[in-house]
Amino acid sequence: MLITDLVVGPIGANCIILGCETTREAVVIDPGDDASRILKALADEKLTVKAIINTHGHFDHVGANKRLKEATGADLMIHEADASMLQELSVTAMAFGLRAENSPPADRLLADGDTVTFGNKTLAVLHTPGHTPGGITLYCKEEKTAFSGDTLFYGSIGRTDLPGGNYATLISSIKEQLFSLPDDTVVYTGHGPKTTIGTEKQYNPFLK
Repeated sequence: MLITDLVVGPIGANCIILGCETTREAVVIDPGDDASRILKALADEKLTVKAIINTHGHFDHVGANKRLKEATGADLMIHEADASMLQELSVTAMAFGLRAENSPPADRLLADGDTVTFGNKTLAVLHTPGHTPGGITLYCKEEKTAFSGDTLFYGSIGRTDLPGGNYATLISSIKEQLFSLPDDTVVYTGHGPKTTIGTEKQYNPFLK
């Protein structure tokens, strides 16, 4: 699987492009900003976007939804509990002194246990609320790779002091959903460096 990690926007969110080497189909996870850079990366790899997937509804992870969907025609996907946030981006970004375009509505509402397929690759949807009510992690079993959005970070966890956040729910999501994955699973996070499930089990001070 081709994996391209782009740091986008003023808050430095990780936008992940996943591509199937055989079919050149791709998904874009969390296009938070810098649509032109994302589109260039797709063109450089000669990838066709099948889906745009938001791990949650915060503006720094979905801010380029509109431009990317207009350019690619790909289906936009988000968990149903965060779907309404897509029409509130301009207001929530303003609270941080920033700007964001409201997103088009989702084409597909995701739920725990769903799958998203591109080429010969499949992502499983794990509902991991706590940072937001509709936070999800995407897991590719054959690649032993997960994409956690703002649920889990290297040595830390997502903040829970924003509307809809809940600390106890977040800890439960990580311990019940993510820590059930193999220890050698590589986790691409929503901000900062990647990590592994085993590393976070052993060293993350929030999860001991």
